[in-house]
Amino acid sequence: MTPATERPNTPAPEPSHPAPARPRLIATDLDGTLLQDDKTVSDRTVAALAAAERAGIEVFFVTGRPARWMDVVSAHVHGHGLAICANGAAVVDLHRGGLPIEVRPLAAGQALAVVEALREAAPGTSFAIERSGGIFYEPEYPPFHLDPGAIVAPAEKLLHDGFAHADMPVLKLLAHHPELAPDAFLRLARSVAGTYGDFTRSSPSALLEVSGLGVSKASTLARCCAERGISAAEVVAFGDMPNDLEMLMWAGTSYAMANAHPDVLAATTHRTDANTEDGVAAVIERIVERTLTG
Repeated sequence: MTPATERPNTPAPEPSHPAPARPRLIATDLDGTLLQDDKTVSDRTVAALAAAERAGIEVFFVTGRPARWMDVVSAHVHGHGLAICANGAAVVDLHRGGLPIEVRPLAAGQALAVVEALREAAPGTSFAIERSGGIFYEPEYPPFHLDPGAIVAPAEKLLHDGFAHADMPVLKLLAHHPELAPDAFLRLARSVAGTYGDFTRSSPSALLEVSGLGVSKASTLARCCAERGISAAEVVAFGDMPNDLEMLMWAGTSYAMANAHPDVLAATTHRTDANTEDGVAAVIERIVERTLTG
């Protein structure tokens, strides 16, 4: 995720069409949105999240992160304890150490088809496979410093039925190119392999994230809301990157961070301050105030 300080900010005036007075659920991305650039949660944001829960508003963290990287916010999920991880591929219980409640996998055969298509269309692409039990990646892929014990091997081996961890569902495939522009790489990948999976991105580099067809932050959030009898109109969502777009367009009220990707700024009608300026907390505070006084 690109730090807010490295992206041009867009002014974040008070919205002319504020969030509903009594939303039932707040859905927020993490990196570049809720989290500071140092990957911490500010005291103001912690207080705002707790205030929302006290006011009867559920909060869902909806992120591209795997469950094992959720320790930074696990203490701040209240009530239900659930989070949506891996761009919608997993719903996990943070009160129980990230235990998967629902998994929406990418079939290994579909992932392999993506690998084959991108090897031909974009030579130099390297891959990583995010499974329910951890990350596995190719020698050329940028190393995961948070996962020093990961198995390194060609993607074809990592996706083979005989692979030692083939019983772990594939949550998403990651594709990295060292030279292509990020958005150009995304367009190319969708054109040559879009029939095999859903493509998005959330990194400043040419790093693509591939989920199963129909799997996204939006579709999994919609399922979670439907289980609770919550409509899209009762949801307020926050995000900053292309992997947030579908969620932001689905929610009844959505906010782009001032540091958001241009596509996100173009697709949302509301703005809030940058992640480094507690933009999510600022809106939640207004929502809670209206909820308690309205």
